[in-house]
Amino acid sequence: MQTATELAMHKATRGIFTRQEAACWAGTDGPRLDALLKRAVACGEVLRVRRGLFCLAGPYMRRQVNAYELAQRVHGPSYISLESALAHHGWIPEAVYTITSASQHRSRTFQTPVGVFSFTRIPQKVFLAGVRRRTLEGGGSFFLADPLKALADYVCAHACDWEGAGPVMGSLRVEESELHALATESFELLAPVYRAGRVRRFLEGLRKDLGL
Repeated sequence: MQTATELAMHKATRGIFTRQEAACWAGTDGPRLDALLKRAVACGEVLRVRRGLFCLAGPYMRRQVNAYELAQRVHGPSYISLESALAHHGWIPEAVYTITSASQHRSRTFQTPVGVFSFTRIPQKVFLAGVRRRTLEGGGSFFLADPLKALADYVCAHACDWEGAGPVMGSLRVEESELHALATESFELLAPVYRAGRVRRFLEGLRKDLGL
């Protein structure tokens, strides 16, 4: 029988795989499969991301694992938002080392061999409003919040009492030119989505400040 690493190198085209997938590839389950995976993890060829989820270690991968894609497998349904999305869009100057996501389920943080993944529950009526699917080279994908969505999620997650553009530019150091690039349609899309009154007040105040 092939090792778990050999099987994953051939079958896991994105470098990420679950225990169930490994069972199908190996044609076995139970203690025998667990032993295969344990040996691969022990020798550093496979990384255990969380219970039942694994990825190949760097030297054994065809391409580097995309942290945003992996986040969707760690805890879902979720999408990249908050600081990670704002940094991805170039809206905040600071480097973001924790992968931050909005989730439908309870807030959780996962310390993994490939990074720290933080998931914050954001109560919404339409979970994916203002979120786009991004496709990666080789067939992978992840969901990413648009800038205004990421700001609204930030206000919700951190219980910010912001009612205009000032705090966004002062606290997050977002450039005024970025805010003026926001479209009226984005505000109209998100206004009815959030349950928290502070988020609705923030969106109303920001829209008024921008003259939209």
